[in-house]
Order: sequence, then structure tokens, then C-alpha cells
Amino acid sequence: MNLTLLVKLQPTPDQAAALRATMERFNAACNAIAVVAFRERTANKIRLQKLVYRDIRAQFGLSAQLTVRAISKVAEAYKRDRRIQPTFRPYGAILYDRRILSWKGPDRVSILTLAGRQIIPVVLDGYHRARLERIRGQADLIYRDGQFYLAVVVDVPEPPPLQPDDWLGVDLGILTFSPRLKPGDSFSR
Repeated sequence: MNLTLLVKLQPTPDQAAALRATMERFNAACNAIAVVAFRERTANKIRLQKLVYRDIRAQFGLSAQLTVRAISKVAEAYKRDRRIQPTFRPYGAILYDRRILSWKGPDRVSILTLAGRQIIPVVLDGYHRARLERIRGQADLIYRDGQFYLAVVVDVPEPPPLQPDDWLGVDLGILTFSPRLKPGDSFSR
């Protein structure tokens, strides 16, 4: 079973500025891609990539993988409702995969920004730390209330099904009448 853990980042002021700038540029690129997706009426990632990849990289200065992630984000948003052109907030989440985000031990993460790779400390409690080795490869970078978080998907084994050794019956007061009973007949327990 997959669970999502919210892990708090603790960037320095310079790292926080780099993360915000990356989010702003990434989501501006998403808005530009959305114009093309809506105009061409396509949610196909491969077709969309052929149409916009070079221009987006040149115009917004995103890395190759961040450009691909932006195209994917737009394609998914456009698939939900093809009647409207999707728009993206400046600090909308960025989906990072293993190529642009990696864990450097249990207390640091390496994340790609416009200013290059940043190694940023994370805050983990015992619950998070115990599940860190089960990370499923991708994480959403989220900016909320002035704080950065990673929403990390972890694979947790399914608990074994509960096998009760006894049971308790509960009478809900529901009476089921037999078709042989007629209204007015007495019913005794």
C-alpha cells in the first residue's frame, strides 16, 4: 500500500530563493505549454513534447528533465477537462523524479533548481525515518505558508488481514417478517 509522507525542508535563505525561482519559472513554462496544448487540442505528452520542448527550454531556461516534467504536468491537467485551458499558479507543485531529486542520507536531499543542485536538510521524525528506505522514486515539491515540503510516496506492506477468534453479534432491532405472518398476528421471540 502506498502512503504519502509530508517531509519539511529546511533551506537556507539562498536555497529558498532558488526553490521559489524554480517554481515560478516552472509554472510559467506550464502556462506557456498549456496555450499550445489547448490550441492544438492535444493531451498527448509525446506530441506535446515535439511541439514545445525546444522553445520551452530556450525561453524559460529549464533543464531537460524539468521541461519534460512541465510537459507532463500540463498533459495531465488538460486530460481532466479538455474544454478549458489549464492555468498554473506561480507556486504550484513540481513533481520531481529520481533524475532531479535524490536522498543524501536520512537528513538531506539533493534537488535540482535553476541555480544548480542544492543539498537541503530535511526534518524527519521517527515515523518518517523508519519509512525512508521505502520511497517510491518521486516526490512533489510543495510551497505552503512560506515553508517548503516534499510529499514523498512510500510503499508500506499491507497489514495481514485480521482473523478474529471470536465474534460478537449485535441486534439492531430490525425485524424481518415471514410472508406467513399477516398484519395483526403476534410475533414472539
